[in-house]
Amino acid sequence: MAELTSQTSSVQSLYSMYREEKIFVNRRYQRKLVWTLEEKQKLVESLLKKYPIPAILLAEREEAPGTYEIIDGLQRLQAVLSFIEMAFPTANGAVFDVDRFPTAKKASEEGKFLIRDGEPKLGAADVSTLLDYSIALSVMRKATETEINDVFDRINTYGHRLSDQERRQAGVQNSFSEAVRKISCTIRGDGSATVLPLHAMHSISIDLPKTKHGYQIQAEDVFWVEHGILRATDLRDSMDEQCVADITACTIGGTCLDRSKEALDKVYDTADAESDRIETALTIYGSEKFEKEFSFCIDEIMKVCADGKSEILRDVVFESKTSNAYPSVFAIIFLAFHELLIKNNLKISSYSEVKRLMRGLNKRIEIGQKGASPEERRKSIDQIKGLIQSIFVPNDKNPRTYSGSTIPDIDVTIRRSSIELANYELKQGLTELSGKRQIEPSVLTKIIHTIAAIANNGSESEGTILVGVADKVADAERIEKLDGVKPILVGSRYIVGIGREAKALGMTLEQYVTRIRDEIKNSSLTEPTKSSVLSHIDFHDYYGLGLVVIEIPQQTDLTFVGSDLYWREGDQTTKAVDPKTIAAIAKRF
Repeated sequence: MAELTSQTSSVQSLYSMYREEKIFVNRRYQRKLVWTLEEKQKLVESLLKKYPIPAILLAEREEAPGTYEIIDGLQRLQAVLSFIEMAFPTANGAVFDVDRFPTAKKASEEGKFLIRDGEPKLGAADVSTLLDYSIALSVMRKATETEINDVFDRINTYGHRLSDQERRQAGVQNSFSEAVRKISCTIRGDGSATVLPLHAMHSISIDLPKTKHGYQIQAEDVFWVEHGILRATDLRDSMDEQCVADITACTIGGTCLDRSKEALDKVYDTADAESDRIETALTIYGSEKFEKEFSFCIDEIMKVCADGKSEILRDVVFESKTSNAYPSVFAIIFLAFHELLIKNNLKISSYSEVKRLMRGLNKRIEIGQKGASPEERRKSIDQIKGLIQSIFVPNDKNPRTYSGSTIPDIDVTIRRSSIELANYELKQGLTELSGKRQIEPSVLTKIIHTIAAIANNGSESEGTILVGVADKVADAERIEKLDGVKPILVGSRYIVGIGREAKALGMTLEQYVTRIRDEIKNSSLTEPTKSSVLSHIDFHDYYGLGLVVIEIPQQTDLTFVGSDLYWREGDQTTKAVDPKTIAAIAKRF
């Protein structure tokens, strides 16, 4: 049984824990960062006025004593700590004075956050008041996962502001809810490890158009908002996850759900037979397989929209201009695509023809409440299939073993690379950014070493190397000047592609990818790492820029390059020479 203790901790002590990565967020049940600027400012004002605020509830992590997961108080804790890092000013326009707090000053000097110069600073007395403020903490120790889930569910039953979908996702932890969470994170572009340090939350949080907080994901760039399927504010209430849950249940269950709150509630109610039916069906179908299929279908829909003159899906589907969200119509379109691409094992022969046939689609199907019944939804799916299926031809691939990269997958990988440094590596290309364009053998050698190093992260770890992505703005600007390519910003990284480099080298894209593949094939990487990596090299067009995706699957033993052992120190690949380091790496397997 869990033990509950009460204590207080000063804000400055909590900040130290925050920067020492002792405070974590578990995304299985925690909400996104959703507070408005006004809400954050009011909390800071309460601390400065020495008003009481609700206690923060933490759970000590069994696997790492002395570190904690936030059960309740994520928004409050993040608001206070981000204020110290000058993320926003008080209502009076004053930002925190970092020079008066050495711990924060050191973090800023290490590049952990940016200093806001030229703005009024909080006075010395207010800085002292804020840092000395004692926040009440309730700490659960020796709590099981079930107990933590139960506590979180109970807390969010009493007068909370969770949306229906947030309540559903927080209320049950099973294969279905986990699949919905993973798919939603991938499509939004905020995928990450399930448990991550609190300071990394800004990297996977979404800025709404009118409430900029400095988060890395912009709502207008998220698939759902970009294509007009949902409004930006709908992401705050997890309406995208509700759409994913509906589509997943319809696909996995084999029959369309009634599009209603009650029908989806039953899917999440573990005491209901409908929940058992969907959970059993997902177990048989395979969660991971469906997650890949979902991304693949989204990728194909995006290709349809991008073909020729790039358009958003809403402008293709609706005959007249509209700003209304249309999640119900999108669900029908997705289900039609999934049945053609996956169930019928077909592929699109002409994206432009599919786009042409889908124009004014809203006039051909029943939408709104009239189209919400299972029967009407089935009828609409069949109408869409009948309209476009002549452009689908037999596929020479088996979608059941589909493992190719998609735009959502790539975007998530790029964003995760800034958080999970050891598991990801980005390369702008194989040449140096000088006037002399030729492949640098040292770059290919580094790729081999990095493959081995990522493989040595442990038996439960996997990673990815992307070729065609710059991690520095200077490199992106140099490439734009050198090759005339306009980089695409994803998170804090720049997609520059390998097409421009292949052209400069006088190579086809196939020859470029083959050069990398041959380098790995002829290397002294140990087996089975070499073979598993060779079977996981993929090329993606990515809006015409081209990317090489090298996946490093989980390994069961150490990987060497010849007799040398490599490992990852943050985002650096290092040769292990110290016996203690080698022994520590070996213990990961």
